[in-house]
Amino acid sequence: MNAFRLAGDMTHLLSVVVLLLKIHTIKSCAAACGSQYSWIGQAVFECNSDGISLKTQELYALVFAARYLDLFIHFISLYNTVMKLVFLASSFSIVWYMRRHKIVRRTYDKDHDTFRHHFLVLPCLALALLINERFTFREVMWAFSIYLEAVAILPQLVLLQRTRNIDNLTGQYVFFLGAYRVLYILNWIYRYFTEPHFVHWISWVAGIVQTLLYADFFYYYIMSWKNNVKLELPA
Repeated sequence: MNAFRLAGDMTHLLSVVVLLLKIHTIKSCAAACGSQYSWIGQAVFECNSDGISLKTQELYALVFAARYLDLFIHFISLYNTVMKLVFLASSFSIVWYMRRHKIVRRTYDKDHDTFRHHFLVLPCLALALLINERFTFREVMWAFSIYLEAVAILPQLVLLQRTRNIDNLTGQYVFFLGAYRVLYILNWIYRYFTEPHFVHWISWVAGIVQTLLYADFFYYYIMSWKNNVKLELPA
């Protein structure tokens, strides 16, 4: 554990909190759907879940399910176990809300969220079977989760480009997700220079790919914040 990893974990957790806050707000203001609310004095957003990709949320649920197969058989620390439970529970809860909750599911923009995410799953699984640290079930599933996490944000980014209507919470959710990965890269750099034999090529390469996918979004997010204008991505 070091400051970069802790900051990365907290940023990742914050992205989940932001997304759950948006879902809670959708439910809270459903009775007055025409109303608008603001969050910490920033841009207002309407009572809908436009901009949130169910496809990305399903991929993240699969990522955590595959990665945390050792939850009840390999204890590292209380912190590690709690974080695993939080990410598993939150990811599946978000998918359930978007698919089953009678209010939230009606606001889901399925017409624009059409990325064929299953085309990401099989190549990642095939890559995990070919490139892994050890050819065991748990290690292959771990590698699969790393590869899938690297591209899981693609449906979300495509949806934002299609709608170009990015509210404050959705923008912050995606920004925190990207920031978490940047902080983890700094964590790896720190550990490489401070821990002997710290080499994890699978995580490193996948993490760099994942960060590069956010580069375009980061640029427009920072520019919108700098110029105090609504965030919009080019079509």
